[in-house]
Amino acid sequence: MKLEQLGRHILVEYYNCDKEILKNHSLIEEFMCEAARRAKATIVTSCFHEFNPWGVSGAVIIQESHLTIHTWPEYGYASVDLYTCGDSVNPWVGFEYLENVLKAERSESTEIARGMIEKIRNFSSDKLDVITHKPTA
Repeated sequence: MKLEQLGRHILVEYYNCDKEILKNHSLIEEFMCEAARRAKATIVTSCFHEFNPWGVSGAVIIQESHLTIHTWPEYGYASVDLYTCGDSVNPWVGFEYLENVLKAERSESTEIARGMIEKIRNFSSDKLDVITHKPTA
């Protein structure tokens, strides 16, 4: 199978989420890691920070790229990036899981193709005949 792009990057806005959940550092980390697992990603590590008086920022580093979140509990709002590479991971599964567990009443999302193969070939200073990308096991 010939890849046309190396990755998929979904930018998400979740609105009217449960404010208590958005304040909960450990719960946000748990949900983000579970979103990665449900998307069939391989977790490498995670790092989350709780702000004073509230709000959480964090990243789940996956073998296939990363998932990040920033929460604003005072607005019931969370922004999330789901960036995955390869064809075995489905970031939309993670998106749906997070929408449910954050209890978002509304969401907006945009998917951006990352690493377009033709652009990489055209802009590369090296001659690239074939580009393949297979995640290591």
